[in-house]
Amino acid sequence: MRGLPGAAHRSPGPARSSGYAGRVTTPEADQSQAPRPEERLERAVRAAEQALIEYEIAVETFRVEVENFARLHEQRLGPLYARIEELDAEIAEAKAARSGDPEDIRRAREARARVLPMPGVDDLLHGWMDGDGLFPEAVAMLTDQPVRPPQRVRPSEEARKLYRELARKAHPDLAQEEAERKRREEFLSRVNAAYARGDEALLGELAAEWAAGPVPPERRPSPAEELYARLEWLAQRKELLTLVARELEDGAIAGMLRLAPDDPDGLLDEIAGRLRADIARREAELASLTARD
Repeated sequence: MRGLPGAAHRSPGPARSSGYAGRVTTPEADQSQAPRPEERLERAVRAAEQALIEYEIAVETFRVEVENFARLHEQRLGPLYARIEELDAEIAEAKAARSGDPEDIRRAREARARVLPMPGVDDLLHGWMDGDGLFPEAVAMLTDQPVRPPQRVRPSEEARKLYRELARKAHPDLAQEEAERKRREEFLSRVNAAYARGDEALLGELAAEWAAGPVPPERRPSPAEELYARLEWLAQRKELLTLVARELEDGAIAGMLRLAPDDPDGLLDEIAGRLRADIARREAELASLTARD
């Protein structure tokens, strides 16, 4: 009959005792093998850091997407909205001229005030219009002529991949030394700028630069007080990013993106079509009013 391994033929004696003596657990051995009290806290900090980095990457990706779509929205639809406002002012002025009614005159003045040139208007309209009126590209867009294609709504998939990899590797929150943290912050600002432009080639160059750069020092154990302070800072940073994400999600541009996440260009084309139809109706109304004079 077989028993448990090592249970049979065990005879006490000096030889057996001395052979086992090296494995006897002493209080000193217990102390040397016991995990440090900070180890669990260190693991929690590392997990929180990685979670925060992933969340920050997601928020930054969404911010770039929203800002690019907002810019494209202004480029493609801004001139159409401006044309509608101008036609509304002209229609109101034509009605006021025909009726002479004080209320019609007041409405005409208010409508005209909405389209009067403002200081810095070219900054507000991203180069589509200045104090003298629409730029040639805007006129071409209104008349369905070819214009310079607007920039991409989103960076390419390869650019996204490169950005995520660089953000994970070079994130300042992974640094312990202040000098290394500053180096990472400067590098990551260049990464963010390249990603915002969708510059895939530059992101590739930055990836090669980081791979050839200095290896960050190994993580050193931190006192428990510093680890707790680190966790508190990470929680505060997470709360701030949550507020940023919520503000982006509640915006009108993000709402439009949710309507057509896979085809934002098609959504803009659809809106532009409706706006051109509105322009045509207003132009017909204005022509009818002026033809009676």
